[in-house]
Amino acid sequence: MNALGGGGGNGGFWWNRPPRRKRPFRSQRRETKSSDSVGATTGGTGFRFPFKQAVTAAALALTGDTIAQLSEQWRKRTEILEPQALSGSDDSNEGVMSTILMNHNWIRALRMTSYGFLLYGPGSYAWYQYLDHCLPKRTVENLLLKVLLNQIVLGPTVIGVVFAWNSLWLGKLSELPKKYQNDALPTLLVGFRFWIPVSVLNFWVVPLQARVAFMSTGSIFWNFVLSSTMSK
Repeated sequence: MNALGGGGGNGGFWWNRPPRRKRPFRSQRRETKSSDSVGATTGGTGFRFPFKQAVTAAALALTGDTIAQLSEQWRKRTEILEPQALSGSDDSNEGVMSTILMNHNWIRALRMTSYGFLLYGPGSYAWYQYLDHCLPKRTVENLLLKVLLNQIVLGPTVIGVVFAWNSLWLGKLSELPKKYQNDALPTLLVGFRFWIPVSVLNFWVVPLQARVAFMSTGSIFWNFVLSSTMSK
């Protein structure tokens, strides 16, 4: 009977023994609550919105659009001022810059920024996670396959989405097929020449957690191209 009762007090029977595992049970409950709270912040499905990557992509999309707008306005302003310079009249650089800033299209800037935050940042982060899950080994074959998939899947998807996003903001969805027909293929070809070497560096050198930031830094140039294309 002592063997059955564990040799404890109160006659040694297990049903007369006081409970002695309350503390581990509480610890387990605390751990359960803690994991529940984590699940609640992620929607209970294990998904966590990549806020840092989204903010990074948004900031760099805004930077690329700002450079595009400033260069467009500077070029237009230069074309206007060239005849005045030849005739001897002069205009201060401060006046030129103030005019450029006053004519800045903030709606266009918001359009590109929201695209980076809501679409490109989270979408590209999920895409890179998926590629690393499917092709985890850092071999030459996997590298080439990732670069190829990046160009034939992510590249056309980004162009298709940003064209649609821009048309939606402008209320010109009916003109979207024509926009695809006229501008999508030339933009895609420019993207191939730029993004293939950048993607090689991205998959071979850059760690996963920094890939969105690296690609978004390259996107300063790419967003300059996209923003210029969108404004045609």
